[in-house]
Amino acid sequence: MKILLTNDDGVNARGISVLREIALQLSDDVWVCAPDTEQSAASRGVSLHNPVHLKKLNDRIYSVTGTPTDSVIVGLKALMPDALPDLILSGVNRGQNLADDVTFSGTVAGALQGMQMGIPSIALSLARGFQDAKSLPWETALAHGAPTIRTLLDKGWGKHVIQNVNFPDVAPEAVKGLQYTRQGHRDFQMTGVDRRDHPRGGDYFWLTYGAKRSDPAQGTDLRAIYDGYISVTPLHTNLTHEDSLAVLKS
Repeated sequence: MKILLTNDDGVNARGISVLREIALQLSDDVWVCAPDTEQSAASRGVSLHNPVHLKKLNDRIYSVTGTPTDSVIVGLKALMPDALPDLILSGVNRGQNLADDVTFSGTVAGALQGMQMGIPSIALSLARGFQDAKSLPWETALAHGAPTIRTLLDKGWGKHVIQNVNFPDVAPEAVKGLQYTRQGHRDFQMTGVDRRDHPRGGDYFWLTYGAKRSDPAQGTDLRAIYDGYISVTPLHTNLTHEDSLAVLKS
């Protein structure tokens, strides 16, 4: 099995080295094509107005001066056009990709681009900030990553779907199991801007991104992570709200 890895935290991020360790438990034919710098919240951005450069960093490891979507496109079209991968893995993201946040996640976007180009794809993220852990338990993703992926590959899924996997921020032995979930509603939100004085005059702004723990419904990705489970949510790109469409047509 040939596997292509990407992410949005950048090619030098801890998460993609963890993902490579996970992938090597599944195959010895593992490739990396990831952004050269962090592209968190890049969503499905494509670099249409700037050239994209591909750089070889090591054997089967490449960086791209662009977004996660750019990285998947370049990886498939430039690195392996005649021998496409059997699987694309995006992550492991430093922080959860849950609920409404999946719409601007670069990690999820990398998997969606792979799916759009006909390759089964999985996004993987490690939650943070829910369990008051002092540091991210990367060992949890390492311990549960390959078994989770194997389970999904055994089950299979549709052509126009990706699997969005989130690991809870607990120790490996504290993970309670795996739950198949639906997308919940956001409990993180943009809360405003922090206005600051520029030393050369005028203002500049930092966007503030605050968290407030909510009480999500059972069966949602948020609830699974809150409760210490691995969450697996099948996602697709069709954003049509069928109930509203039916009302409008009537």
